[in-house]
Amino acid sequence: MKKCAIFAGGDVPENSTERLLERLKETDLVICADCGYNHARRLGVVPNIIVGDFDSYTEELPSGIEILQSVPDKDDTDTLMAVKHAIELGYSNIDLYGGLGGSRFEHSFANIQTMIYAYQQGCTLNMYGDSDLTIQGADDGEVVYRSRDNGVYISVFALSESLGIDYFRGVKYPLEDYCMVQSFPIGVSNEITEGKARLRINNGLALIIITNK
Repeated sequence: MKKCAIFAGGDVPENSTERLLERLKETDLVICADCGYNHARRLGVVPNIIVGDFDSYTEELPSGIEILQSVPDKDDTDTLMAVKHAIELGYSNIDLYGGLGGSRFEHSFANIQTMIYAYQQGCTLNMYGDSDLTIQGADDGEVVYRSRDNGVYISVFALSESLGIDYFRGVKYPLEDYCMVQSFPIGVSNEITEGKARLRINNGLALIIITNK
């Protein structure tokens, strides 16, 4: 399966550089969304495409790279533009870096909504930073989340109005035959206790956030 990496303008932590560069070895296409190009340039990564209205990246654009420039007055965020273009090019496995943090919280929230958009198009979009974000739905069956050397917090949130959970096992606070709702964050900061956690959803859409202790 072809993989695309997208750099957005949020935070790309220095301590994640080694892991990021290792993932990029398996990447077939790199797209930068506006000032996300700053991250690629810092890491020595040459993108294939840069998209955006360039209200955030105001320096001279590089030569020899495809540039897709939009007008500032548009419906799509720069990151959503990049995701849509990746999907148009046939990529259904997308890694997003710089999707969280930065000075504008609204863009972090917009990027979570962009993850939902990608999922609805039949694509996998994972967001990486200090925490790793992914979306899991009922059609995904059982999904296994593995612990790392220093342990992992795993949070499960209902993105749909309700989230039917068959089971959530291998964690400090397991759930069986449970209905999670948007208005009660019971799934925050659980802990993987058995090396791997197993989650099976029977209805709805979940946001999964994995954070090192």
